[in-house]
Amino acid sequence: MDAAVQHWLFAQLGKTTDLADLTARYTRLGTARAVALEVLRERYADLLVNPTGVTVSNVVAINTTANLAAYERQIAALEAGDPPAPDETAPATDDPTIGYILLKARPRR
Repeated sequence: MDAAVQHWLFAQLGKTTDLADLTARYTRLGTARAVALEVLRERYADLLVNPTGVTVSNVVAINTTANLAAYERQIAALEAGDPPAPDETAPATDDPTIGYILLKARPRR
């Protein structure tokens, strides 16, 4: 795992993520996107196991449904390929082929 991949993973997962764990996952999975998705899915599953809301009357109220939604959005964006990871090849945007249109006369009424 090179420095660009490491920085991309930290940008997706946060600076407090264990680098040794990321390196082991990268060695096993092979791509930065797969590593980020695996870590985010684990975090989502851990959060999903716990109750989404706890309220102590007139003292405190904790609600984690917004965190669940944020993880869902981040996972969906990564699955869609956004943002591109540094170890992925960029899709070719310049298509050298030239298309053509066949013009055909419409029948008269």
